[in-house]
Amino acid sequence: MHIDILTLFPDMFPGVMNHSILKNAQDKQKLTYNLVNFREYTTNKHNKVDDYPYGGGAGMVLTPQPVFDAVDAITKEHSSTPRIILMCPQGEPYTQQKAEELAEEDHLIFICGHYEGYDERIRTHLVTDELSIGDYILTGGELGAMVVIDSVARLLPDVLGNEASAPEDSFSTGLLEHPHYTRPADFRGMKVPDVLMSGHHENIAAWRKEQSLLRTYERRPELLDHYELTEQDQNHLKKLRQKNSHQ
Repeated sequence: MHIDILTLFPDMFPGVMNHSILKNAQDKQKLTYNLVNFREYTTNKHNKVDDYPYGGGAGMVLTPQPVFDAVDAITKEHSSTPRIILMCPQGEPYTQQKAEELAEEDHLIFICGHYEGYDERIRTHLVTDELSIGDYILTGGELGAMVVIDSVARLLPDVLGNEASAPEDSFSTGLLEHPHYTRPADFRGMKVPDVLMSGHHENIAAWRKEQSLLRTYERRPELLDHYELTEQDQNHLKKLRQKNSHQ
């Protein structure tokens, strides 16, 4: 996968892109990226990328010309048709399922804005996806792009050391992930559940599934509305609800 990142602040990215899983993805030649300061594509003498909004109002709006020209220059260098992603609080809420969808692409372009917003023609005539990482406002789109890129890169083949890790993550299965424990078995009187040290793989799998259901029910019950429950799952949830109703 190749990723182009349009930003007015390219110095924000190397610290994130060149460490941990993202560095591993590059070392394994699964990911390349390029930082594009779209201010370099302005055609006005002051290199301005923003202007006052028509109709008045607070703040400044990113003008379409440098963004369109930067994307044009990028796409001329690549034979593939990219997904062009606008990081925006008005966008589609970002999910693990969207990460899995984007991980199938060969080329992504991220547009990171600042100021009050974007000229609407960028939204309607250029981008393929508008994404939001949450119902809050950030100074710019850079941090959101980093979040999306990290979540996509770890899904690329052979990037993670353990290939079973990504499919078992929270949200990948539709449920929150089960609890994890490691050594020591007894830490300050807090003991690891016996089932995890039993060596009985079926019992361990059943315990983990029950714990995932329990954690999802307690923390994110709305996820269960879209999860296909087995008869065993339904019985387990019924017991949980009965237990809670008597507390």
